[in-house]
Amino acid sequence: MTFGAASVLFDPLVGWPVLYALAGIAVLGLGLAVWRGLAGAWLRVLTALVLLAAIANPSLQQEDRTPLSDIVLLVVDESASQSLSDRQVQTAEAIARVTQAVAALPNTELRVLRFQDGAEDAGSLAMTALAEALAEEPRARVAGAILISDGRVHDLDLAPALPAPLHLLLTGHATDWDRRLIVKNAPAFAILNEEVMLTLRIEDEGKAPEGAEADLTIAIDDAAPQTYRIPVGQDIDLPVKLPHGGMNVLQFSTPAQTDELTDRNNAAVVQINGVRDRLRVLLVSGEPHAGERVWRNLLKSDASVDLVHFTILRPPEKQDGIPVSELSLIAFPTRELFVEKIKEFDLIIFDRYRMRGILPMSYLENVANYVKEGGTVLVAAGPEFGAVDSLWRSPLAEVLPVEPTSQVIEQGFRPKLTELGKQHPVTEGLEALAPKGGWGRWFRLVDVKPIAGQVVMSGPGDRPLLVLNRVGEGRVAVLASDQAWLWGRGFEGGGPQLELLRRLAHWMLKEPELEEEALTATVNGAVSAQTLTITRRTIAPTPPGPLTITAPDGSKTEITLPETGPGRYATDWTAPVMGLYRLEQGDLTRVVAVGPSAPKEFEQTIASGDPLAPVIAPTNGGVQRIEAGVPEIRTVREGRPASGRGWIGITPRGAYVTEDISVAPVLPGWVWLLLAAALALAAWLVEGRKGTARRTA
Repeated sequence: MTFGAASVLFDPLVGWPVLYALAGIAVLGLGLAVWRGLAGAWLRVLTALVLLAAIANPSLQQEDRTPLSDIVLLVVDESASQSLSDRQVQTAEAIARVTQAVAALPNTELRVLRFQDGAEDAGSLAMTALAEALAEEPRARVAGAILISDGRVHDLDLAPALPAPLHLLLTGHATDWDRRLIVKNAPAFAILNEEVMLTLRIEDEGKAPEGAEADLTIAIDDAAPQTYRIPVGQDIDLPVKLPHGGMNVLQFSTPAQTDELTDRNNAAVVQINGVRDRLRVLLVSGEPHAGERVWRNLLKSDASVDLVHFTILRPPEKQDGIPVSELSLIAFPTRELFVEKIKEFDLIIFDRYRMRGILPMSYLENVANYVKEGGTVLVAAGPEFGAVDSLWRSPLAEVLPVEPTSQVIEQGFRPKLTELGKQHPVTEGLEALAPKGGWGRWFRLVDVKPIAGQVVMSGPGDRPLLVLNRVGEGRVAVLASDQAWLWGRGFEGGGPQLELLRRLAHWMLKEPELEEEALTATVNGAVSAQTLTITRRTIAPTPPGPLTITAPDGSKTEITLPETGPGRYATDWTAPVMGLYRLEQGDLTRVVAVGPSAPKEFEQTIASGDPLAPVIAPTNGGVQRIEAGVPEIRTVREGRPASGRGWIGITPRGAYVTEDISVAPVLPGWVWLLLAAALALAAWLVEGRKGTARRTA
């Protein structure tokens, strides 16, 4: 039994079972005395109680206690969303008022703990911070906890069990509103030239103004953006066709409104990898030669290539007297291929083709127009290219980057890269793939004079061997030799024929990784989640200018990329915050998302106490808006409501530390004996007098 700082301890002289047995015997005896009507029965009860108390040996324990102060925990949210509007001013005001109010309470201390955004976009970890603060203090002294926040907490499942009320002082304003862009569904891969469906939504939260529509701006890579008007609050299915293979960066944004909380969640970036379902190639062979089969085998070896081979087996000048009706060959559908379906091909290869009147000039004019509108043509030239029936003397000459001199060099030579070729992505690093002793020799080169484009490989006398050029929206390549098949056959060790033609095809198909002028930025997770590896590739003779980086908050940073190799500049740059970054250098633009385009802190920005309600309610705490005034702080009894209009409560814990303990018997043994004897004697006297009186009567 405890009475304040004093308590009674029992240390019976016999075991408790024996004491319970003696108590039972005493009860039976007293019951018999009452049944017989003995006048001194009540004195017998007192005598039994005194004897039992003496055997129980009670002692009085006295504690010398020093009271401890109560502790109030103040947890301050300094995450990114707390920087919106005037929330920092509200927070500072609330801290000052709470500090003043707690200081006015007797025997009460305040502990202040601040926390910022969690690592790797974990959001506001308020419950983690509260649990850490609670772990550092004795639970018996914690009288209450106060959280200053916008209520957007992302670790509610880690809420600690609190021994006292928890209150939320809510920043923000009841009139706040925000608009955000949500990409609800986006695939990681899509097939080129086929529609892929994305689901987007523009959503308004809070006290948003009336308005049923908003502008949505869409841009793919660095192409010109397009703007559409779409309804707010509805899911929008957006069909998209990817323009090229590889990574396609789709940028979505909606303009910021003048009075919304933030525009950090008004944009999103989706990266979709474009893959080709089938690469459709039209191979036009002019005459049989040793390399024709190599071209066909090379293209057919790839299961993703759909090859149509147009070859001339019986030229018109061949007069063998066989009627056409008796030939087993099927007439080739030239009109269907070169007029109706020419735009369906990804690549057209002319392998030693000469003008023989089989393809009308109008068909070749269609090929030239096909290039200007985005198609690709590769010309593998032989001796016929400098002859009178050369392709250069057809409408196709309009897009060719070379002019033949009609001279054919027939001597052994080893192809080599030009200085430009060492930087160009089509041929860069091919020398490292050479076998021991260098590339194998070729034995024929058509002498051409470059009139446009880029010479990346050369032959004897530094004559052009491989020339690349852009024409309109399309691309053209001329290989001024029909001897590439020697590499494929492994002559004198061969050479990287497969890799060269693969890169050449990918460059002509506009794969981003083979662009001459390219600016790329990727998140280098091996370093950190906020480190960007920025790479600039160029074939210009002068280094590029400074790179401008625009952060999510609009601030700009200029950096200079160091040179890491011929035509390559790269560096690692750490982004200060997560979000969308825009990189600009000259006419090249790149948008990259560091973490999510809208960090978790900006997914929902409207201040609300609803997320924390399940944690606050069991503690009898409450939610108070700071804009209505910082509430006063009162003391309430444990278990009572601790929040009301304009006030919040803490529960004094009455904690103390014991300095000393003294233990003394309640009464000496002889006193217990004297009391028991006196009570027994009194019972005997009372019962004896009453008995004499009855006998006399």
